[in-house]
Amino acid sequence: MESKKNINIKQIKTELTRFMMSYKFALDEVNTKIDILRQEFRYIHDYNPIEHVKSRLKTPESIVKKVNRKGHELTVSSIKENIRDIAGIRITCSFISDIYELRDMLQNQKNIKVIECKDYIKNPKPNGYKSLHLILQIPIFMSDRADDVYVEVQIRTIAMDFWASLEHKIYYKYDKEIPEGLKEELKMAADTVSQLDEKMESIHKEVSQFKEKEDLNDGLQEVFIDNERFNIPHDFLTKYMQSWG
Repeated sequence: MESKKNINIKQIKTELTRFMMSYKFALDEVNTKIDILRQEFRYIHDYNPIEHVKSRLKTPESIVKKVNRKGHELTVSSIKENIRDIAGIRITCSFISDIYELRDMLQNQKNIKVIECKDYIKNPKPNGYKSLHLILQIPIFMSDRADDVYVEVQIRTIAMDFWASLEHKIYYKYDKEIPEGLKEELKMAADTVSQLDEKMESIHKEVSQFKEKEDLNDGLQEVFIDNERFNIPHDFLTKYMQSWG
């Protein structure tokens, strides 16, 4: 009887370890894809839309608390289906247009399936919160099984991230009961952040257009090779591309 009990405990421990490992591997997989996109932009394009990337894995204690709060069944299958932010990644960008470009690039990845997209940029939360939330599903292959695992990705601008970080600190400082006056100030700050993002987007577009005209006038094209910048004549690039045709 004691031996059977020990076997059951060992099986439970193994299943729970595999459960947490699958989310870690999914996090690693998506982080690798994001890093590849970041390096591609760094070497091929004029600038990199990805400023910062942070990732986190919920602890078992945090998962159980959320399951109880949401009223879901405390089983592995229920947790897998209902708690979709166990693995989370936050990407910060300089401009709003970068957010949607990154969303499209992630959606175009062959083995990534977008399950849900919540656009809190076009439809902000009542408190002023803005961000783009994606629930991705990615296959993870282990020695004896393949699991489809959810990963939540939040994409926002630096300004949006600064506001969200401040709101989060205030939220917990006041034990989730923020005074009405402070709520109004936070909402006003969120509106200011939105105006700043719109202004920075406008400046970004103007600079990009100016740079394109300047490159055409100079007859040169910037190319990054091994993290070094080179100015190469358009004629040379054209002939080089034709030689590959």
